[in-house]
Amino acid sequence: MRRRQAYRFELEPNGEQQQLMRRFAGSCRFVHNKVLAMQQERYKAGEKRLGYAGLCKVLTVWRNSTETAWLADVPVHPLQQTLKDLERAYTNFFAKRADDPPFRKKGQSGSFRYHDPKQIRLDQANNRLFLPRFGCLCYHNSRGVPGNVKNVTVSQSCGKWFVSIQTEQDFGESAHPSSPFVGVDMGVTRFATLSDRTFHAPPNSFRRHETALRKAQQPMSRKTKVSNNWRKAKVKAQRRHARIGREVSGALMLPAAGAHRSESGTAQIRRL
Repeated sequence: MRRRQAYRFELEPNGEQQQLMRRFAGSCRFVHNKVLAMQQERYKAGEKRLGYAGLCKVLTVWRNSTETAWLADVPVHPLQQTLKDLERAYTNFFAKRADDPPFRKKGQSGSFRYHDPKQIRLDQANNRLFLPRFGCLCYHNSRGVPGNVKNVTVSQSCGKWFVSIQTEQDFGESAHPSSPFVGVDMGVTRFATLSDRTFHAPPNSFRRHETALRKAQQPMSRKTKVSNNWRKAKVKAQRRHARIGREVSGALMLPAAGAHRSESGTAQIRRL
């Protein structure tokens, strides 16, 4: 059995690398919005929607045009991946698996992806990641990355840059040595109730950070929206929200206490 899994780490880029990241993410957003607008115009005119091959030809024209010559300074692979993502979004839309692809707004979380493994080099021993145009990128190596690297996505969140490394590895058919299961019922009054009648209280992370979150959000209402000072205040509020989310995610790892365990010490859980 072959499985793909992503591992997310925080990056430590220098000033020049952060500027390049913002440029690349902005270029991918520009291509996404320009292609999306072009596809919508073709649909209104009764013309057939362009596929990935046709979009690549349009992208080449844009990179050679004087009006959008700055796209030539961006590696072509992240831009091509943007076209693939948009094509997949349209496929899911027409298959009624998702909504119509939306336009991307400036100031929101930006990202770009390298999908060619030959252009990616991961040095886990020295906490280094090598990407085209960036050279050596340092990252917080909090755990190992097993398997073969397939693609890398760089994204921005809460004023920080992160990297998601997707790998592929082969697994044999896994069979757990024991059969007991524990049922988990998630609720509001009781955060989690187990089938053995034990329960876990809610983490109340929001209540603990409610005052700090309110103080972080108040400056946003007093500043001009989308201004530089408003964006700085927004980052502070986002970081507070991220901290609340991390505490709640940590509380979800509750089977360590009170769950039925097998002889190997591993709990088997089935959510009700």
